[in-house]
Amino acid sequence: MKKFIFFLAFCSAMICGERLFAQVAAEGSYFTSFDGTKIYYEVKGDGYPVVMVHGFTGTSQGWKRGKLYGDLLTQGYKVIILDQRGNGQSDKPHTDAGYANDAEAKDIMGLVSSLGIKAYYAVGYSRGSIITSRLMVSDKRVKKAVMGGMGADYTNPEWPRRIHAYKALMGDTTQHDVDDMMVYIRKSNFDNLALAYQQKHQPSTSKKELAKVKIPVLLIDGTEDTTNGDVSILQKMIPGSIMKTVSGDHNSAGNSIQFSDTVTAFLK
Repeated sequence: MKKFIFFLAFCSAMICGERLFAQVAAEGSYFTSFDGTKIYYEVKGDGYPVVMVHGFTGTSQGWKRGKLYGDLLTQGYKVIILDQRGNGQSDKPHTDAGYANDAEAKDIMGLVSSLGIKAYYAVGYSRGSIITSRLMVSDKRVKKAVMGGMGADYTNPEWPRRIHAYKALMGDTTQHDVDDMMVYIRKSNFDNLALAYQQKHQPSTSKKELAKVKIPVLLIDGTEDTTNGDVSILQKMIPGSIMKTVSGDHNSAGNSIQFSDTVTAFLK
């Protein structure tokens, strides 16, 4: 199970000048991103905007199972959740170009632009923290960032576990360290090819880029979460960042009351 938990942690980066079009969906809305990919999103509340970025194999709806989503609404924020490309109700491109060159962060920045937002907070968990990292080094509108469930390993562009996950999703049966992940994915009937491309083109953020971050950043991790590298090492890479721990492992920490209380206190 520990092997599988890591891969839930897999959770980009120029503003596209092309016009983005929105249309109403059954529950939320869709907007058409820079390359024609349709992204599903929901917006609730009228206050300061907070964009929440889900992790690998996740969707926007996962945030609703935790405490933070409701607490942000109760505290008066405008909360924006989305299904990242390749997941949930969003389009699932089956090409390298569909995920390369920070496509996921471009989606978020494009969505923010389409909503007329001039400044916002970004909150990511697991792989969502990897995408949040791209936002905080690329989008000046991000005024505070939260990275949950993520240590320093993602800063390595040749992260072995990312590569193993990609190979397994492409049919390589020799990557036994990801067997649990593959069992879960097959049972869940996910789009394997879309997930594979997410792993192949998952962005890393360099130490040099992180050293230039000037906004407040909260790094928050579960006391039993050892899946994504050392958070204290990541803290040293981000000037002035704050590191907090809450009870729980990778799957439970992000849904807890303690996690929500810590994040909302930081965002105030």
